[in-house]
Amino acid sequence: MNLYLRVLSYVKPYWYFMAGAMVCMACFALTSSATVWVALPFLQTLFGQETVQTVQGTPTGQPGQAGQGGQPGQGGQLDVAQDSANRLEQRTGMTGLRETLKDRTNDLIRRPTKQATLERLCLIILFILLLKNISSYLQAYLMAYAENGVIKDLRNHLYIHLHRLSLSYFHRERTGELISRVSYDVMKINGTISAAFGTLVKEPMLVVVFLAILLILSWQLTLVSLVLLPLSVLVITTVGRRLRRSSTASQEAMADLTSTLQETVAGVRVVKAFNMESFEIGKFKRQTQHYFRTLLRLTHMHNLASPITEILGSAVGLAILWYGGRQVLEGGLLAPEDFLTFFLALFSMMKPVKELGQVHNRIQEGIAAADRVFSVLDTAPEITDAPGAVPLPDLRREIRLDRVDFRYDAVSDPALEEIDLVVQAGETVALVGPSGGGKSTLVDLVARFYDPTGGRIVIDGKDLRSVTVASLREKMGIVTQDVILFNDTVRNNIAYGVADMPLDRIQSAAAAANADAFIEQLPDGYDTFLGERGVRLSGGQRQRIAIARAILKDPQILIFDEATSSLDTESELLVQEAIDRLMKGRTALVIAHRLSTVQKADRVVVVDRGRIVQSGVHGSLIQEDGLYKKLYNLQFRDQEPVAE
Repeated sequence: MNLYLRVLSYVKPYWYFMAGAMVCMACFALTSSATVWVALPFLQTLFGQETVQTVQGTPTGQPGQAGQGGQPGQGGQLDVAQDSANRLEQRTGMTGLRETLKDRTNDLIRRPTKQATLERLCLIILFILLLKNISSYLQAYLMAYAENGVIKDLRNHLYIHLHRLSLSYFHRERTGELISRVSYDVMKINGTISAAFGTLVKEPMLVVVFLAILLILSWQLTLVSLVLLPLSVLVITTVGRRLRRSSTASQEAMADLTSTLQETVAGVRVVKAFNMESFEIGKFKRQTQHYFRTLLRLTHMHNLASPITEILGSAVGLAILWYGGRQVLEGGLLAPEDFLTFFLALFSMMKPVKELGQVHNRIQEGIAAADRVFSVLDTAPEITDAPGAVPLPDLRREIRLDRVDFRYDAVSDPALEEIDLVVQAGETVALVGPSGGGKSTLVDLVARFYDPTGGRIVIDGKDLRSVTVASLREKMGIVTQDVILFNDTVRNNIAYGVADMPLDRIQSAAAAANADAFIEQLPDGYDTFLGERGVRLSGGQRQRIAIARAILKDPQILIFDEATSSLDTESELLVQEAIDRLMKGRTALVIAHRLSTVQKADRVVVVDRGRIVQSGVHGSLIQEDGLYKKLYNLQFRDQEPVAE
């Protein structure tokens, strides 16, 4: 119930659409019942012996009882008096209400001739049908507007919350799983909203008005028709519980399928390089087969309630047909035309009852999806602004890491231990060390993608946890090793994060990154779309676009993870020139993979197994018999320029 109420809370902004839809639903229910009720005078008009009565209630056109002038004879007067007495005697309780409503309907419809009555009746039916269908269209449109608006708001809320979550969350969760929740699961919730405000409002209205007709016509037969209602509720509730479990399994299978598809497409180069197409196809087929089976179970449970409800309803109908038919034949309870109207109303009520039988299942499917969506929304961001956090002023003195420790979770080994490091404003510090030694973790802490589990990081004396995250990252430019470019134009990729940037400034940044020349040669220059992840560019070109992006932002603090991919000599020189321009005059933390970078750095810090093991300049460290010398011999020595 709590999940259900949370879903419905998103309906508040659209309450006026819902209110309008409910008014239309009420109109639809009344006009639907009216079409059934007017069946009675329609039958009487076509098959009845009498069409119109005089003011006294005496049939006209009966020679034996009245003359041509319409004056009743003595026998006619006695018949009329007896008929009036009988009708007054009968008009008590539900029977009286029934006869009164029938008279009022006849007064509205009947005319002096059957032909005129039929014409008027057709006009009334036409008006009712027009009103009924206009109401149906309007309620469907208003409901669709509100439902789709809720789904849009919920999807936006989920997407916004995902961006607020910390980096660690995305390391724990699969990308395909998150995509499935934002797309597939949110859409499944639409069924819950539709059931809540469509089926649960509209169908009960129809049931009520048809039930009212049934009670008016014969409360005895109506009681017989309600005998099997508790059994129907029991069946529907049991099926609904099983349906929720099947729906959850189906949504999880879809998430697995989406994850596999996302990973395969993202890693298609590796798949082809290792001739693993057959393996990945087999894996995908197994998952589609599993999803197919979960869908079959879901379909089985989903469709089980409907035939059971219909069978029970048909049993009721047959019981009414047998019992009521006998009463009609024996001349009790109902007149034949009343019994036909009762039967028509009963079977008209079957459709909304059947829909109500399905609504519990639809709600359970939506609740299963809502559980997965709200599990994301209930995940609290680990990195947030502390109460009273202030904007970070411009860097003037230093970045200090004071005895910093960090673990990714409570059970893992320390990623960093007792890190003491001071980076002066304007200084370039190159971080080197074996893979997995903690270099990337260290710069992630400076960017506050994570908070230290011990110690603190301060900028000009201000703890990073006491300043706003936005103001910290506004001061930073981050160039990752795996260059991320979006499926957008070159212009928008370079200006990413900087709104309304003039083209001349973008071109200046591209020129500083040695990217302007190749950009101008692209089919549409700066308006060329790069494709997903910039697949239309070479590795060196992607690196220079990323550097241009950082130059345009003009950050005070630069975090730069050099790409390890090898480039041809010309591209290497162009990239290195761009890096030099990028780092000039900035405070920089660089995870270095190029000899030229460590040689030009103001200081080299060697990180191994989560600790700083050496620190100094390249020239002095190379003379020490330490880890840096080993790394130099393994990693950098081949990059030394060859003497001529």
